[in-house]
Amino acid sequence: MGIIKALKLGFDYQRYDDDGNVVDMQRAVNDVDLDIKAGEFVAVLGHNGSGKSTLAKHMNALLIPTEGTMLVDGIDTARETKLWKVRQKAGMVFQNPDNQIIGTVVEEDVGFGPENMGVPTDDIWKRVNDSLEKVGMTAYRYQSPNKLSGGHKQRVAIAGVMAMRPRCIILDEPTAMLDPNGRKEVLEAVRELNRKEKVTVILITHYMEEVIHADRVYVMDSGNVVMQGNPKEIFSQVDTLKAYGLDVPQVTLLAYELKKSGVDVPDGILTTEELVSALCQSN
Repeated sequence: MGIIKALKLGFDYQRYDDDGNVVDMQRAVNDVDLDIKAGEFVAVLGHNGSGKSTLAKHMNALLIPTEGTMLVDGIDTARETKLWKVRQKAGMVFQNPDNQIIGTVVEEDVGFGPENMGVPTDDIWKRVNDSLEKVGMTAYRYQSPNKLSGGHKQRVAIAGVMAMRPRCIILDEPTAMLDPNGRKEVLEAVRELNRKEKVTVILITHYMEEVIHADRVYVMDSGNVVMQGNPKEIFSQVDTLKAYGLDVPQVTLLAYELKKSGVDVPDGILTTEELVSALCQSN
């Protein structure tokens, strides 16, 4: 069984009147099946309102299914009364790091989660040291988070989650508020965690270039998983992605347009190096 497994997962947002009666329901996730293995790097794509963030919140038990099942490392989130057990398994990083950072000093902020979990003091500092090192923020440990760049703040938020020692980290558009350099910093830190620490990474994003190194990609539309496969398989279907309101990496689009004009290049080009190699071979 995967570390994150959804079975016919469905979720409805409900609207209530002043008397507490349900007057409207909106289906946000519909009949979703997932099986994400430990150590995988998985990306979830979809336009705004597609259901990807709602799905992500189920992985951390911030939302409980309306129907179906969400299992996190074997724990049924709808049946577990102590939801902190789920959040120890799967940590969440949100778009805006300011919403997660509460400490006045970086190292204190990173240690906040383990302290709340009742981790002994000596172990807390070991976790703080380890987590800051993993995200490349050791040199900033005594600084105020408020004075850091957006990219560095997001690294601190990731370190805070990592200090809780989750087996899985879910990132809900963590680079959406960052400039290109900040996005690059955060993505490199996340990839390093996945590669070296074998932490399962689930990245919710609308930046296509962030997806090319994922093991698997899920595409959502209107609450449904409408495509899944590895990045090459997904980005080979340019017209289908466009129909779902999504872009493709710039180099993929360039290769697609070249192929339409008669140049012999394969589908699903993901990097500049692949395109240069394909063009050299076509000559």
